[in-house]
Amino acid sequence: MKTLILGNEAVARGLYEAGCSFVSSYPGTPSTEITECAAKYDELYAEWAPNEKVAMEAAFGACLSGKRSFCAMKHVGLNVAADPLFTISYTGVNAGLIIGVADDAGMHSSQNEQDSRHYARAAKLPMLEPSDSAEALAFARLAYELSEEYDTAVLLKMCTRVSHSQSVVETGERVLPAQKKYEKNPGKFIMMPANAKKRHPQVEARTRALTAWAETAEINRIEDGGDRSCGIITSSTCYQYVKEALGDTYPVLKLGMIWPMPEQKIRSFAASVDRLVVVEELDGFIEDHCRGLGLEVSGKELFSDIGELSQNLVKERLGGGVQAGASLDEEIPARPPVMCAGCPHRSIFYVLKKMRLTVLGDIGCYTLGAVPPLGAIDTTVCMGASVSGLHGFVKAGDRENAGRTVAVIGDSTFIHSGVTGLINIAYNESNATVIILDNSITGMTGHQQNPTTGYNLKGDPCTKIDLESLCHAVGIKRVRVVDPYDMEACQSVIKEELAADEPSVIISRRPCALLKYVKHPGPICSDTEKCKGCKACMSIGCPAISMVDGKAKIDATLCVGCGVCEQLCKFDALVKNPSAG
Repeated sequence: MKTLILGNEAVARGLYEAGCSFVSSYPGTPSTEITECAAKYDELYAEWAPNEKVAMEAAFGACLSGKRSFCAMKHVGLNVAADPLFTISYTGVNAGLIIGVADDAGMHSSQNEQDSRHYARAAKLPMLEPSDSAEALAFARLAYELSEEYDTAVLLKMCTRVSHSQSVVETGERVLPAQKKYEKNPGKFIMMPANAKKRHPQVEARTRALTAWAETAEINRIEDGGDRSCGIITSSTCYQYVKEALGDTYPVLKLGMIWPMPEQKIRSFAASVDRLVVVEELDGFIEDHCRGLGLEVSGKELFSDIGELSQNLVKERLGGGVQAGASLDEEIPARPPVMCAGCPHRSIFYVLKKMRLTVLGDIGCYTLGAVPPLGAIDTTVCMGASVSGLHGFVKAGDRENAGRTVAVIGDSTFIHSGVTGLINIAYNESNATVIILDNSITGMTGHQQNPTTGYNLKGDPCTKIDLESLCHAVGIKRVRVVDPYDMEACQSVIKEELAADEPSVIISRRPCALLKYVKHPGPICSDTEKCKGCKACMSIGCPAISMVDGKAKIDATLCVGCGVCEQLCKFDALVKNPSAG
């Protein structure tokens, strides 16, 4: 049956058809939907893991038991999982193992633009790179065949444009392979030095064998073009840009396996054209490989290693004559991302800014606390870095620093990698205050469950991690819980904990305003007669509040009635809806 689906959904379908039985992932845009879609198949066990390292290790355990398995993450998540990744390359697999990683060129929802292809080369693992949904499905199925034939985990590299675009696929039936028997094999799976030394030569031999496979693999194909003055090597979404911009003008070598790459096929292709050009996003990965083969090639002098490419850019650099698009008479105003109306994080950041504190931030919705008018965050590096960084900042600083510095981290991020930083604070006794922003969900990636919510990926009740007990268990004696909508109480508690002579945790607990089960009191009412136009209510940056004719106006379609703006108004111009009770 033919159907139009997202690239991520196609990967999930490929896992299903190939007989995958176990999926463990941590949500991260643009990879999240692979696991969410996989969970819809009852034949697959699917879960959210606390972090990417755990997900990869769980998937490895499942493949070790004899079942085909999969884990997914975004590009920065692969950093977290790099430890098992490099050693799994040495052990190989029992049943097939696919590791899905989605890059984010253009940084639509990420803190960097790293290129995951380098991990494939460094870890010496094969990497397949689909260019549309049909290939996403087919490559997932192929990856299991390669995994089991060559005794290796296989990386399946997606990117934002392939993950989140739709194209036609033809679905097939699920074929469940016979479960492989687990047999104890210390030399293969116990990576102590003596065994690892023996495995390394096998890894190198495997790379040579996969390079030979790549020479004739159908996924590395040459498409003829009429003008041989130029030949293009490309892959992934850049292949789509080349075909849309240039059609069949030039010959194209389209690489489906991006590592290891063929050698003789590339040399032969280069010899058949007058000029060799590589079209790829981010780093010159293919280009460097071609130069390593001794070929003269153009690449990054034509196409930037920053951000995404486009059809127009490809046509401009290789085909000339770009059609001008329609222009608007008026400039469209910028629409920077902001926290939602009623977001429980907003008031905490307002208080932190008011107190003029140094705030070490983390990854999640609350990163938007750095955006004006709040502008309350000083740093954002990676998952968990706020807690670990706070320890170093306080330990290395003076008493004044300790008394004016906090870390903020979400509930899911705290479980992901913040708890180890808190253990460090307790163990090495830094006078640090950590604020856990507990909104009862993994918010920024689209409301996924996590170990603190009490529900699993399928929405079934499960063990709920008690944050207060966890903090006490790792050695934090002072643990306070506050309602972020009560700004006066929040400020009072923060002052008290900063003044304490020992480490402390403040849990700011209020569910995300967008959760379906959360009931709101109704919108705040604005009294234009009482409003003085002082704009104090605007200082929290709530999208439900605007100034019209010098008076504060509440958008009733956005306002949830959190009451934070009401606390800021000195003239009682903003009040709860009387009918709401």
